[in-house]
Amino acid sequence: SEVLAAEAASCLNRAMAALRDIWEEIGIPEEQRLERTDVVKKHIKGLLDMMVAEEESLKERLLKSIAVCRKELDTLCRELQLDPFETEEESTILQMEKNLRTRVEVLQKQKRDRKQELKALQEQDQDLCDILCTALFSIDSGGVPSLEDLDRYRRHVASLNTLKEQRREEFVGNKRQIILLMEELDHTPDTSFERDVVCEDEEAFCLSEDNIVALQNLLQQLQAQRALNEAVCMELRARIVALWERLQISEEERESSAVH
Repeated sequence: SEVLAAEAASCLNRAMAALRDIWEEIGIPEEQRLERTDVVKKHIKGLLDMMVAEEESLKERLLKSIAVCRKELDTLCRELQLDPFETEEESTILQMEKNLRTRVEVLQKQKRDRKQELKALQEQDQDLCDILCTALFSIDSGGVPSLEDLDRYRRHVASLNTLKEQRREEFVGNKRQIILLMEELDHTPDTSFERDVVCEDEEAFCLSEDNIVALQNLLQQLQAQRALNEAVCMELRARIVALWERLQISEEERESSAVH
């Protein structure tokens, strides 16, 4: 700063000497020279005062930005459940403002990322709950979720997806058996549930626990009906054979009716 002051003083002295030479060549009287010198002094003083004011304004803006960033950092750290941000007290105002502003931008991005992931998980959760008829995951939608909350939510959604695939596989397998049994028993679906099972699009079928249980019960009922029919048929065949024997029906006549 001393070198800079010396250079500034040297420049000022050279400029004033040049002005005096010019004024002397022009023939400006001494009184007017003093007035002009005073004008030069005021002009230089005004310029320097303006420069100082601008730098003071910059300092005030930096201090104000530091205060705003500190306040925002405190809020973000609480929302993100992080430890308070510690600044280096020995750093300059300019470096401190830069560090705080950079940290704010980093935490703001973390907050956006967590909120976006929460929204995506909630949309998946809603779709799965509609299909499985289960309750939504309990989480504060208005706040910023912690990393632990997001991890639990991810595992919850993954478990629902696994359950959905298990129930879908069970539904498709049971549906196939039910359709075959209905055809074999010449059974026409006569309840809304049976019609939903046989006719409705597989993707639209509600995979609730109650529906899966009802599906198993329907399959068991049809299997029981088939077993009953088979038992009745065996009994009737046995009676027919007994009658054939008693009536001494020939093999040719037996074979002609055996196709039925």
